[in-house]
Parts: sequence; C-alpha cells; structure tokens
Amino acid sequence: MRLVHEHDDVTRTLATRVEVAESRLAQARGLMFRRSVPDEYALVFPFDGVGSRSLHMVFVPFSIDAVWLDGAEVTKVERLRAWTGLGWGRADCVVELPAGAAADVAVGDRIRIVEDRVDGDN
Repeated sequence: MRLVHEHDDVTRTLATRVEVAESRLAQARGLMFRRSVPDEYALVFPFDGVGSRSLHMVFVPFSIDAVWLDGAEVTKVERLRAWTGLGWGRADCVVELPAGAAADVAVGDRIRIVEDRVDGDN
C-alpha cells in the first residue's frame, strides 16, 4: 500500500509504509508515545463523512505534516510542532506524515491510497 500525491498530471509517492487507524482507539492514540516514524511512513485517519477534524501533538515528541482531505482533494496542509501543535480542518480523512514529507502538497491537490498488486494477482 502506498500514499500518492497527484498535482498537475504528475504523480509521486509520499509514503510506502501506510498504516490506517480504523478503530476509535487507534484514532485516539494516533502517533502518541512513539519516539519517531520512518521517512516513508503515513498514518491515515478515515472518517464516515466530512466534518471538523482536529489533531493534537500531546505526547508526540516530533513534528509532523498533517493533510486534511475531502474525498481525495486536499483541503488543508499544516506543519504541527512536537508536543504543542494543534490543527483542525474540514475533512473525511486526515493523513499524518513525517515533517517535510508534504512540503510540495497544496490545497486542491489530490492524495490517495494505492493498493499495490502482488505478483500473481489478476
């Protein structure tokens, strides 16, 4: 599974290690208590519909890039500082990436998860 960024007919991979926080517990915990994340990592928070979605950096000792999505369209991108960062936006999905990974991502771009095929799949 990969996270890809699409802008002006150019597609690039943002992350090759994608974790989806599907349960309420996984979403509440997010990146708290982790010491770091790999450069090619993304944590994706899917929600049932578009709404106001907030992120906090309490117990997260490293900065991240946060991207809010409506469908696959980027509605907001923000760098959140370690320990004290707070951000919110309207979205049905939020993605957390290592700081700097979303430097080229802008509102209106598209981000989506791509399921990579395994050899032998039809």
